[in-house]
Amino acid sequence: MKMAAEVRWLVLFINLPLLLWVNAEEVHKKFEYKYSFKPPYLAQKDGSVPFWEYGGNAIASSENVRVAPSLRSQKGAIWTKEMTNFDWWEVDLVFRVTGRGRIGADGLAFWYTANKGQYNGTVFGSSDMWNGLGLFFDSFDNDNKHNNPYIMAVLNNGDQIFDHANDGTTQSLTGCLRDFRNKPFPTRARIEYYKNKLTVLFHNGMTNNDNNYEMCFRADNVHLPQRGYFGVSAATGGLADDHDVLHFLTTSLHPPGEMAASGRQVSLEDEAKFSREYQEYQEKLEQQKKDYKKEHPDEHKPDSDGWYETDGQRELRQIFDGQSQIFEVVRELNKQVDEMVGRQERTLSLISQIQLGGVQVAGGQPGAPAQLIDTIRRQEVDAVLSNQNIILNTAREIKSFVGEVNSKAESILSNQARQPTAQVQPIGYDYQSLVAEMRDGLNRVKRDVSETNAKLSGATPGGCPTVNCLTTTMFLAFLAIQMVILLGYSIYKDNKEAQAKKFY
Repeated sequence: MKMAAEVRWLVLFINLPLLLWVNAEEVHKKFEYKYSFKPPYLAQKDGSVPFWEYGGNAIASSENVRVAPSLRSQKGAIWTKEMTNFDWWEVDLVFRVTGRGRIGADGLAFWYTANKGQYNGTVFGSSDMWNGLGLFFDSFDNDNKHNNPYIMAVLNNGDQIFDHANDGTTQSLTGCLRDFRNKPFPTRARIEYYKNKLTVLFHNGMTNNDNNYEMCFRADNVHLPQRGYFGVSAATGGLADDHDVLHFLTTSLHPPGEMAASGRQVSLEDEAKFSREYQEYQEKLEQQKKDYKKEHPDEHKPDSDGWYETDGQRELRQIFDGQSQIFEVVRELNKQVDEMVGRQERTLSLISQIQLGGVQVAGGQPGAPAQLIDTIRRQEVDAVLSNQNIILNTAREIKSFVGEVNSKAESILSNQARQPTAQVQPIGYDYQSLVAEMRDGLNRVKRDVSETNAKLSGATPGGCPTVNCLTTTMFLAFLAIQMVILLGYSIYKDNKEAQAKKFY
């Protein structure tokens, strides 16, 4: 034990410089609300979006901004009113591109430029010959190379004209082939620009997990204007899609130590003054509470701390709820097994009557010889026995599972009792009696199934009759009941395993 402790201290001593270096390199982030919008109440009653302005065919609602609707030859854009006041940034763009056709047009664009673009321009609804970054989500294949939908970044210094004929591939910085149309969940793009490195992560919208991003591309030595405007634009052509932007969240990135140096806006004297005033206010409030309790002793209410349950109480309550559900399901299963055993007993009585001399058919003469009807065959008896063995094994598994839940509950109770501050309150239900009742029920099921197997095994010592006494319809109905019971138990078992994982 001493050597193990020394090894842990040695590992901590070796890794401490690495941990300090990682923390020192951590980027400081600050949410910029003046460069963001998100639902609900995205647009005001007058249709305006705070700190943003839009035009063209763009429509703003409380839930999203439809930059370009699914009509032909539509163009629209939305831009920030103010220029950025930070060097590095990260933008989370959540959008939907949906349409009825297999192919959409034209696409959506994210902008970071030194000047605002137009609202009905020629490049995805914005101006050509821009100065900055244009990140294009191109959904139409202009060059007929079958490489769309495509995401690409294009840099421009204000002198280049966008190459529409080749979908901008001759001017593209980098890109990736990703499908972002008609997804079950909104698609996402995370654009990060930090220390002249441009990184784009993409979420394909196939899952509802907000962090399920994958790398689209990363480019080094990217020089953008130090100050600029953010914008989103979209356009349609002969084909049309709805281009909706749900979230536009901007976060400024700051190197380590930069925010600590520039973030203090309150002096130390003012901070001490505010702290002192707050402390005086707290003392005054407590004194007023005491005076009120003295003046109104009848209206004294218990402290709100008693309204909430502790961690131990919550865990015990969850265990109790889970065991109650298990008890109800096992009781229902016991009823179904009893019903099945009754049917099998009736079947056994029918077989016994056939072996003793046959079954009197309804409507026959009293003195006529007994007429045999279709009966169960040997292979059918084997199938019934195998099904009963399966039921017996599953009952044993239920018994072991209930025992495991009981042991875990007893362990939690003992741990709570050993703690000095433990306050295990009775819940009003005896776990031991519950488990004993469940165990007795399962034993009765096991005993009934064993008796049924013994009866089926001794029913045909000399072989089955050659003439059948059971109709095919009755046999198929019996098999259908067996399959329904097995399927219900399988679903029950899967649900209980999922609940057990959630509880423990």
